Parts: sequence; C-alpha cells; structure tokens
Amino acid sequence: MPEALWISFAFVLGLTVKAIGLPPLVGYLAAGFVLSGLSAATGLAIEATNVLEHIAHLGVLLLLFTVGLKLKLRTIISPEVIGGSLLHFGITCAVFTPGLYLLMELTWQTAFLLAIALSFSSTVLVAKVLETKRELRAFHGRVAIGILIMQDLIALVVMSLAAGQTPSQWALVVFGLPLLRPLLFRLLDASGHDELLVLLGLLLALVLGGLGFEAVGLSSELGALVLGAMLANHPRAQELAKSLWSVKEMFLVGFFLQIGIGGLPDGDALLFAAVALLVVPLKGVLFFFLLLAFRLRSRSSFLSALSLTNYSEFGLIVASVALPEWLVPLAITVALSFVVSAPVNRLSHAVYERFSARLARFESQRRHPDEQPISLGNTRLLVMGMGRTGSAAYDQLAHEEPLIKALDSDPAKVEKHQKEGRNVVFGDAEDISFWQGLHMPAVEAVILAMGDIEGKLIAARNLRKKGFTGYIVAHTLYADEAERIREAGADEAYLTMSETGVALASQVLHRNRQAPPPMENANA
Repeated sequence: MPEALWISFAFVLGLTVKAIGLPPLVGYLAAGFVLSGLSAATGLAIEATNVLEHIAHLGVLLLLFTVGLKLKLRTIISPEVIGGSLLHFGITCAVFTPGLYLLMELTWQTAFLLAIALSFSSTVLVAKVLETKRELRAFHGRVAIGILIMQDLIALVVMSLAAGQTPSQWALVVFGLPLLRPLLFRLLDASGHDELLVLLGLLLALVLGGLGFEAVGLSSELGALVLGAMLANHPRAQELAKSLWSVKEMFLVGFFLQIGIGGLPDGDALLFAAVALLVVPLKGVLFFFLLLAFRLRSRSSFLSALSLTNYSEFGLIVASVALPEWLVPLAITVALSFVVSAPVNRLSHAVYERFSARLARFESQRRHPDEQPISLGNTRLLVMGMGRTGSAAYDQLAHEEPLIKALDSDPAKVEKHQKEGRNVVFGDAEDISFWQGLHMPAVEAVILAMGDIEGKLIAARNLRKKGFTGYIVAHTLYADEAERIREAGADEAYLTMSETGVALASQVLHRNRQAPPPMENANA
C-alpha cells in the first residue's frame, strides 16, 4: 500500500523538524511536497488515494471533537475573549479583503474567503507551545485558548455555509440531542480509563457526530463539534480529550500529507506565502492593542498576542471546503508562520522583558479583575489548590485557625467554594505576574495542594524568592517528585498514598484500643 510508505516518509521528516524545535506537522507538509516533487521528477503517479482522503477527514472530525470537549462557557464568556476574537476577525477581514482584491485581482468572494482563512491562529501550535511552557492555565494562556476556540467556531460556521448543504426535515432531531446528555455521561463513566474510553470517543465523533449529521443533511464537522461540546462539562472530558490526542494527531498526518501531495508550490504560491509571512506581525500587533483595550496589562496582552501571531491549520480546513485551489499556497503560508512563531514564542518572556518599559506605556489605568494584585492581609495559613486534598486540609485547619485563606486557578471552583462559605480567591500559581502582585505579610505556613507537580515546584520556588521563611508543605504520589518539591524550597513533601495507609492503620489501632477485649471461650 502506498499509504504505508507515505506515512513512513512523513515520520522521518516529522522527526527531523522536531529535532530542530519545529512542530512535526511542518515535516508532514514537507513530506507531501517532496512526494509530489518525486512524482514530477520520476513520472510516477503519486496521488492522494481515497484511503488517504478518508484518514484526513477523520483527523479533521477528531480535531473538532476535541475542540468541543474544551468548549466550556466559562472559558469563552469574557469580554476580552469574545470581543477580542470578533473584533480581530472583523478588522482582519475588512483590511485583507480589499487588499487581496486589489493586489491579486481576485473576485470579491475569493478575496473574502482568503481573508477569513488568514484571520485564524493555530490551535495546534499555540496549545503545544503553551503546554511546553506550562502556561495553559496562566491568565494569558487562558485568554489565548479562549480566542482560539472562538475562531474555531467561526471557522465551523464558514465551512458549513461554504459547503452549501441543504438540511433534510430530519435535521430538527438535532435539537433533541441535549436529552441524550445524561445517557452520554453514563457511557463516559462506564467506559473506564483504557481502550473503551478511546472507542467511545471515536463512536461519538465519527459515527454519531460525523455520519449522523451527514445523514440529516448537516455538516459532519458541525456534528463532531456538537457531540464534543455536549460532554464538555463532564469531569472526565479532558481525560477523554487526552486519550484521543494521539489518534487525532495520527489521522491529521493524512490531512497534511494530502495537501502536499496535491501539488508543488509554484512561484506565485511562494510569493503569496512570503508576503503573508511579512504581514503576520500585524496580526499580533492588532491582538495586543485589542487586549489592552479590554484592560489587560501589557505583559498579558503581549504574551497572548505573540502566541496568536501565526496562521492556522483551520485556515487549511476552511480552504479544503471553500477554496481547494488555494490549498497549496495557504499550506506554505501556514508552515512558514510555524517556522517563525515556534522559536519566537519560546523566548516570549525574554522579549517582553526587553521591551517592557515601552509596552507598559500603552496600559490602561483600570486593571482587569483577574489581574488585580492580591493582598493576603492578616492571613496566617494559606492553602494553594482547592481540589479534594486542599479542601480537606482547609476544612480541618479552619476549625482551629480563623485566619486561613485559599487560592485556586479555576474561577468556577473559586465561586463554588465561596458559596459554601470558604475564604477562597482566584490566583494562578503558574502565572509569574501573580507572584509579582502577591502581598503576604503575615503568612506563617503554606500548603501546596495543586494537582500537578509543576505548579507545586513553581510555587515553592517563588515563595522562597519572595523571601518567605515560613513552613511550606506539599503532597505528591511519587518519591522522586517529593524530592524535587523539597529541592524547590518546600520543608516537607508527603507521599499521598503512604499517608493514606498510615491514616487507615491509625484508625484500626484507635478502634482496637477503644473496643473491649474479646470474651474468652468458656469451653477453652
């Protein structure tokens, strides 16, 4: 099968570009173009087969399904996310459309669709860069991801309109899908953590979402997104997304290969890509000033804007439906933007520090609520992270110490604890700006109860950097992680399971001491 050789070739080039710090999908696109070049040079017929096209389509559906799994309303319902994304989209289209129409002598429709494709930023690249830097939950990371989700929704609307599908009368059944949510939640709970979980994701994304929506005359892409969004509020939604990550990435290899095999870029395509690459910094500049207008600090605005300064694989997906003849030029454009954006974003903090004095002049005097400095006042005990462990520690200590406060990076969780009467405020330990604005004059002890090891390490280091000399204690599952937490500055790091075993043993010993001795057998 030729597909096996193509995938092998894609792996080699993907591994090669990864070794130099670029996203592997740049290698997949390059593999497709190289195969197309071999076809032209040798006369061999190397064309995208039905199998490859099907794999590519499955990759797009799984990508949209995983986007849907992240589609929580609290992620996108904020002025900076909704306003920033819509204003950026509108201004970009308003500027790019007449420019493309006049400079390239295109029709207005083609110019408008190209402007739409160029307005998006890369979900794949930004998520990977933020994850690598452990900044997905930082304020600027959440803003960037929220804007990307809004862009993905816009892309989906454009694709549905461009496809021109006429829904059947059975399409009204879709409005009854929310009634299936309790059943879907039960299926997700019953699927465990292994292969059944992956199969459930494939069933929902490809069968119910893809084929189901196509059967009633609706877009399969819309179906995949809707089915994912229906599960977004389930506690295991992110576990499902992670379990599908590798499968999705594998199928998307077919999508990028298909684009490259479609034909080599000519001079016009390369010129288009070069000009688009020169223009891409303007995307970042526009995002920067729009986010400043929504009262973000210059640092958050800059970091969010820089991560969004690239072109998107969603632009290619839109083009595959609406502008298939422009796929190759857009593919070159996206690849070049990744080549530039990936290394620049690794240096984002250093770049900001260099220009911070100039950029800070554009800040508004009014600050965003999530970026206000936090003062702990007379708080003596601080709990960081209010999951199950943090909540249990807080409740136990609150009986003896009224001057206790907790921080958590999940706004919904903060609101829940506040309604239950706990003194919890928003604060993200993985956000450097949080530590710059934190005042804790009376704190004597800190409990690090965040879920991930990186958050605990960052918190321990920054507490000591701020000159905190009090007691820092944490918990973890693994002995090697406990050692790393101590090295970062914590006084002690307890092994969760070991302490649980000690607590269980203590309960048994306590009961035995309290229970009367067993009566001796009278016949003994």
